[in-house]
Amino acid sequence: MDTAASAIAVDRHYDLIIIGTGSGNSIPGPEFEDRSIAIIEEGTFGGTCLNVGCIPSKMYVHTADTALDIADSKQLGLDAQVNSVDWPGIVNRVFEKRIDPIAASGEDYRRGPRSPNIDVYDHHAVFVGERTLRVGDGAHQKTISGDQIVIAAGSRPMIPDAIAASGVRYYTNEDIMRLPELPKSLVIIGGGYIAMEFGHVFDALGTAVTIIPRSTLLRHLDHDLHDRFNALAAKRFDIRPGRSTIGAEQTDQGITVRLDDGTSATGEVLLVATGRIPNGDLLDLDAGGIEMTGQGRIKVDEYGRSTSAPGVWALGDVSSPYMLKHVANAEMRSVRHNLLNPDNLRKMPHDHVPAATFTNPQIATVGMTEAQARENGYNVTVKIQDYGDVAYGWALEDTTGICKLIADRNSGKLLGAHYMGPQASTLIQQMITVLAFDLDVRDFAAKQYWIHPALPEVTENALLGLTFNGTGAG
Repeated sequence: MDTAASAIAVDRHYDLIIIGTGSGNSIPGPEFEDRSIAIIEEGTFGGTCLNVGCIPSKMYVHTADTALDIADSKQLGLDAQVNSVDWPGIVNRVFEKRIDPIAASGEDYRRGPRSPNIDVYDHHAVFVGERTLRVGDGAHQKTISGDQIVIAAGSRPMIPDAIAASGVRYYTNEDIMRLPELPKSLVIIGGGYIAMEFGHVFDALGTAVTIIPRSTLLRHLDHDLHDRFNALAAKRFDIRPGRSTIGAEQTDQGITVRLDDGTSATGEVLLVATGRIPNGDLLDLDAGGIEMTGQGRIKVDEYGRSTSAPGVWALGDVSSPYMLKHVANAEMRSVRHNLLNPDNLRKMPHDHVPAATFTNPQIATVGMTEAQARENGYNVTVKIQDYGDVAYGWALEDTTGICKLIADRNSGKLLGAHYMGPQASTLIQQMITVLAFDLDVRDFAAKQYWIHPALPEVTENALLGLTFNGTGAG
């Protein structure tokens, strides 16, 4: 231990301290059985993804997708409808039957006899010195230190000042899924993936949805997907693009949100989905000598080490440029390797990061947009393939789905892949593989089978439609 740390009265010293039980909880495995470990979690075990994010929200999305399929089934020759929505039953299926037991069992495992080298602390922690933390307060307060500390403390919802100051009751992704009943109307502030996934869920289940994005919906998308998605969403939701929120009041009808153009939007329930803030600012990092970036993330090097505090590591939302669970998991694997192999460090895996938005239509992307590829000086070839032009697209009666591939005309290298439509998050996986293994797509389509008439033929046809030095991909 450092002299500065040893000057502080410490109740217990550990080989390793982990703050957060999202991806960080996956670090301790059989390789760490000879190390004393402290795990700190002030909330529910499992982190954002398990409890209030990716996993439960996708269970709601599947319900919403099913409801929309039924509503659209007339074009398939079916006379079907959703007669009622059992919202409490949906909540029960997601949380009481699935999520809550998993979170509880994860905590029980870490506290139980199968983890004899691990202590669990369930209060908030702050740094009080180099690799030294105060956990809890009052009678529950403990001071602990560690040879190594991994900060995997995640992030929290960002709340606009106008809403925070208004005093109205608002929801975020952390509690909107546990509403006691399905609202008749919902106002959503935000236009990113959280806003669009929950907009889809509530609209599909019968709630009137108003969306207030600061600019447009999913503005980060390639322009072809962006423009098509925004046009489709305008037919489904009441959208107030380019507006800022200046205040809100509780009224007899619910929550009325005032906008900067003098208009307002009212809903029984208000959902704030304006982004997330890394939690590093809640940990008194200065006391531990840990620096943050201008974006509020813990500053780490390419291996996940704090750039200012030896023995401190960080991963996931608290430090990563990508607030995605699969990135946090991949970063965890690098940090775990580095803790075990200090002489053979592994870089954080930030190449070719894919993302999906589980709204309707579903969206998945990896690599550069067309604009980014051109800005980077590539000799670009582009192909947009409609789902409706392949046989399975006919079966779906799909009229809006597209696959857009972007490649370098000179080298045959894929630069970006963008899908919007059914199974987008699954279809894109082959293109993620192409990028990860740096494959040449000039003969990628012709050198393998594509099951006919399965939906991956959308990708096959898009690849065949790319041109390279005047010739097709096939």
